[in-house]
Amino acid sequence: MGARILHVSDLHIGAHEDPAVERALQAFAAREQPELVVASGDLTHRARREQHERAAELLRGLGFPVLAVPGNHDIPWAFSRLTHPFAEFDRVWPAREPVYGSSTLHVVGIDSVRPWRQQSGGVSPAGLARAAERLGRAEPGALRVAVLHHQLLGAPWRTYKKPVARRGDVLRALADAGAELIVGGHVHQSAVAERREFEVVADGSQPVVVAVAPGIGHPRPGRAGEARGLHVYEVEGTTLAVRTHVWLDGDWLLTGERRYGRRSVSPRP
Repeated sequence: MGARILHVSDLHIGAHEDPAVERALQAFAAREQPELVVASGDLTHRARREQHERAAELLRGLGFPVLAVPGNHDIPWAFSRLTHPFAEFDRVWPAREPVYGSSTLHVVGIDSVRPWRQQSGGVSPAGLARAAERLGRAEPGALRVAVLHHQLLGAPWRTYKKPVARRGDVLRALADAGAELIVGGHVHQSAVAERREFEVVADGSQPVVVAVAPGIGHPRPGRAGEARGLHVYEVEGTTLAVRTHVWLDGDWLLTGERRYGRRSVSPRP
């Protein structure tokens, strides 16, 4: 079996939680046996201490390594949003820009949260430089993945949520740094595409898959256009498979599968 990632996003712990969803997520992870669980932000709904602790307990309780990045809901709405916004996130997670590395996977977290904004996110030039340097540490042949909360890919259904600021620059910087897969969340809708499907790039450019996972949580049950689901990414030889599962009939059921050719990887000199 090649490298496998379970990607969950937007848990929104603290809003309309459903124990059946959590039990099914644990069973799903046990079936899939991922090398890594990626959680791309909005782990909590109101960034309260008990919500952060519950989210960490749920994710770590899946029994696999977890790489988590913050989302805009993971910082408080009070004045502390400007003075020490990440205090509770930092209590339960070792880093806001974590890195996971193995012979098969190299995953780099990016903090796209801007405390002075309510919804929109961005990545500073320094943040992109750090991500590029960390992507460059990958073992030869390992799948190189960048993770942030705010989406780079347009939602398939209408949404008022803007993509990450300067998303063209962010995409180019991560692609140039060797990222083969860039994943996010934020819009509660699934979207997957290879860069060359939506952008004209230079001849000979390497493929980069951009994916947005739907949310695990369902904080606004009455809002149309917000799906509930998760993604699984798996390296299968020279291809990258992306499988979308949705919450239906009490389980996470496969609704779509896409396969992309992998970036050619040259061994280090």
